[in-house]
Amino acid sequence: MNLTTLQRVKTRGLGSEQLNHAIIEGIRDKKGKNIVQLDLRRLDDAPADFFIICEGDSNTHIKAISDSIYKRVKDELNTMPSHTEGTTNARWVLMDYFNTIVHVFYPETRQFYDLEQLWSDARATEFAEL
Repeated sequence: MNLTTLQRVKTRGLGSEQLNHAIIEGIRDKKGKNIVQLDLRRLDDAPADFFIICEGDSNTHIKAISDSIYKRVKDELNTMPSHTEGTTNARWVLMDYFNTIVHVFYPETRQFYDLEQLWSDARATEFAEL
């Protein structure tokens, strides 16, 4: 088994609630804004069980949020995303944890792609900023 396969097995073995909690706390640690969790489990064509979406005020803020998520999930749950993209420009960072995909957006980019509307059949949960 290679490292990616091991990560996939570990991530799939995690409880979604535990993983999502760590992700949301990682976002809150860096004051991420407008946090929404979309539960996609009822949808047949969904690419994951959950999307967690948030935004940051600048490229630096977005990078800090994604770094915080990475560190918290790695430290608490001993797992890493299978794939991360968008860190170069940091206007939309995507982190794939298999059953949960995290989207950290710049506000205008979030508005343009409007994932909440695209997946409007999903059950949405909003999280207050601390």
